[in-house]
Amino acid sequence: MAEIAGGGGDHSGGKKRAKKLSTRIDMTPMVDLGFLLLTFFVLVSTFNKPSSMDMALPSKPDINDPTPPEIRQSRVIQLFLSDANKMYLVKDVGDKAKVDSCDFTASKAMREPFLKLMSEIKRDYNSTDSAVVLIKPMNKSNYNNFVGVLDEMAFMQVKRYTIAEMAKTDSLMVLAARNRR
Repeated sequence: MAEIAGGGGDHSGGKKRAKKLSTRIDMTPMVDLGFLLLTFFVLVSTFNKPSSMDMALPSKPDINDPTPPEIRQSRVIQLFLSDANKMYLVKDVGDKAKVDSCDFTASKAMREPFLKLMSEIKRDYNSTDSAVVLIKPMNKSNYNNFVGVLDEMAFMQVKRYTIAEMAKTDSLMVLAARNRR
């Protein structure tokens, strides 16, 4: 481990001086212990497992499939995910659309306007089970916001939601809503 070597030779005559002792420390056991600890912690630690979200997407319709049931427009809520951490919530009320917007920078910012629209559906139809939510991300929308919306759908136990593409009329509606603010 460590050894102390006596130094010097025979000094004849003159003053007697104290012998200087040199020390030599063997670092091999400490290096071995370091590698053992490193190996232990690498083998015992868990690495990040990839997280994924299960989504049940419908298959493509077949020619022989029956026609899907009609869904009233008043039961549909459209969520437009735009750039700059903004989301627009649209619910058609008769011949005009009711547009709310929220900002993703605040925690759970979309929950309040969304619950307000869901409560209107519950008031009109005595249940929110028949509500349909269309999630429409724009080309430059943020992926984290998209995942956040999907998490909110699961948290609020929305039974029917889907991801849809933006139509040109949707883009015009979002542009008009931006200009109003």
